[in-house]
Amino acid sequence: MSTQSNMIKVAVVGGEGIGPEVTAQSRRVLDWFAAKRNVPMTLREAQYGLIPYLATGKVLPEDTAEAMDEADAILWGATGGPETTEVPAAARKAGSLLGLRSKYDLYANLRPIVASPALSASVPLKPEVLDGVDFVIIRELTSGIYFGEPRGIETLPDGQRRGFNTEQYTTNQIRRVARSAFELARTRRNKVCSVDKANVLETSVVWREEVIRLHKEEFSDVELTHLYVDNAAMQIVREPRQFDVMVTGNIFGDILSDCAAMASGSLGMLPSASLGPVDRFGRRKALYEPVHGSAPDIAGKGIANPLGSILSVAMLLRLTLNRREDADLLEQAVHAALASGARTADIAEAGAKKLSTAQMGDAVLSALDKISAKEHA
Repeated sequence: MSTQSNMIKVAVVGGEGIGPEVTAQSRRVLDWFAAKRNVPMTLREAQYGLIPYLATGKVLPEDTAEAMDEADAILWGATGGPETTEVPAAARKAGSLLGLRSKYDLYANLRPIVASPALSASVPLKPEVLDGVDFVIIRELTSGIYFGEPRGIETLPDGQRRGFNTEQYTTNQIRRVARSAFELARTRRNKVCSVDKANVLETSVVWREEVIRLHKEEFSDVELTHLYVDNAAMQIVREPRQFDVMVTGNIFGDILSDCAAMASGSLGMLPSASLGPVDRFGRRKALYEPVHGSAPDIAGKGIANPLGSILSVAMLLRLTLNRREDADLLEQAVHAALASGARTADIAEAGAKKLSTAQMGDAVLSALDKISAKEHA
């Protein structure tokens, strides 16, 4: 990668399943911004998954690890699929996405939920429910039950098998992700909803108490409310417009954000940003990826929706490159493409023409050209 200090380094890792297909469209968008908007970045492609494993014995080979270590931002595709049976569990775990989140301390996962009026005919929820929906779920990403110890599977004396995992949170783990939520809310509508299960779980009792304490000490100007996770799931489909910023733990955030995807039309529409702590130079490591998985059932068919990945680029432009106008431009282009009728299979209304993955990329790039031309007319 370039050693120029003003250049942001981006590692582009397509991964597995539909990951390389959707990431190829994101890469085209990044190239457009580099060429047409002089965005200061250098890109380095790297492989992950079965292909490098067959060549090196590692799903995360050394050159890919080096690319990600050097990068300011990682544009990630997807991981997993039927090919995982060809990779031993130990090798898969050694290069897992969970491991990368832990390695880079990517503790704050931002998942924006925005309802597009253009998709009102294909979204499962009623248009009147989705009118004005624009909120962000912040999921704590490096603690909780996904990382807690002890964990495992054991055989009991009577021959039964038992699986066990540990849900746990410390004061610092809670406060830093809650701080991210409060700080983000100050740039939006100044409302935070903290989601837990404090009526049942001691972990959630600590979560709620620490969020309340931080709010009182540093963010009393921000409106704070609390919901139990079961009620939060219901409210997301009943009245999603009530939310501005929602903050919650790892497993609850995982589930609720997939539920909230129905407000966007499809899981394929959702972008995300996973952010680490700010370093002494004011930068923070970040990984950007669509929320969807590897979708092995459609991998290689060229029909996957690339918009979640492309919108992740918008988050990269805004949060890592500090190019708010460029991020806004890309989001406008996506909405313009949808408004013009561009649809992949997952968001297509009955009878609508279904675009391929590459054709949806074409539609976004065409919209970028048109909007940019109008700005300079």
